[in-house]
Amino acid sequence: MKSIATILIMLSSLYGMAQPAAKAIEDKNLGLQDRYQVMKNNSQTYEDYKVIKEYILEGFWKITTDSFQLKQNQLAEAKQRITTLETELMNSQNELKSHQANVEGLVYDSKHIAVFGIPFNKGVFLVIGAALVAGLVVLVVAIAGRMKLLNSEMTEKALIAESISLEFEDYKRKALEKQTKLSRELQNERNKLVELRK
Repeated sequence: MKSIATILIMLSSLYGMAQPAAKAIEDKNLGLQDRYQVMKNNSQTYEDYKVIKEYILEGFWKITTDSFQLKQNQLAEAKQRITTLETELMNSQNELKSHQANVEGLVYDSKHIAVFGIPFNKGVFLVIGAALVAGLVVLVVAIAGRMKLLNSEMTEKALIAESISLEFEDYKRKALEKQTKLSRELQNERNKLVELRK
């Protein structure tokens, strides 16, 4: 009887010690290393061996597998998140390249102008355009000067022609008068000759 009482006292003390150990192992704030230390410290020693209650060992194993599964899930989520972020990064880089290409196109278009399908730098085009306009102005001035010179020559020739025409008319009039006078004189002379012959 004494031995049964001793065994019961030992079992109750073991059960009393096992309950706090089981509660300590299931504490959410503890890590696996801490739970292992609690399980080791609260277990009995037999020679060089540690005696651990099976339900405590099962609880520790469950917590360990749950922790491992949780870490696996977190790792899978992290990998999924990394894949998603890499995809987003790739899309962002592609969009950035597209935007850069568009911006480069806009910058190129803002600095160049196409004339007859040939791209020119706007500065070069302005210089060429200014040179062409200056050339046209010089050409117009030269043509206007030439026309003014031709006009003055034409006016002078017209005056000369008019003067010659007036002189010719005057000469013609004088010649006609002279011819008329000479005809009269000739007629007079003929008349005299006729009278003389009669």
